Amino acid sequence: MRIGELARRAGCSPKAVRLYESRGLLGAVERSGSYRQYGERDLAVVLLIRQAQALGFQLAQLGALQAVHAPGGWEPVAALVGERRAAVSRELQRLQALDAQLEDLQQELRLCAADSVALAADCLQTA
Repeated sequence: MRIGELARRAGCSPKAVRLYESRGLLGAVERSGSYRQYGERDLAVVLLIRQAQALGFQLAQLGALQAVHAPGGWEPVAALVGERRAAVSRELQRLQALDAQLEDLQQELRLCAADSVALAADCLQTA
């Protein structure tokens, strides 16, 4: 298939496919004259790249995809996913701590608001 069909089937632009190829993520692409010829394997790799990007991976991190079709080629990809999961876990912990701090501040502000209402009521009664 040509680049336009690959891009259409993968839900991306031909420019994105060229970028993946220039980064070496697709490996050697066959050519027929001056036209690139892609196969189902290339489509699978492009779909995997797009899924990885949707999950927060950057193209620079996806070099391991070059070997996915070699024996044992999935192991580096699985390790990369494991690293990403660990980073997400650390980010979740950071966000949970931030949420707890925000909750404390919100409670403090509510107490201040209640105190200011009470102070205002006292002022009105003495006036």
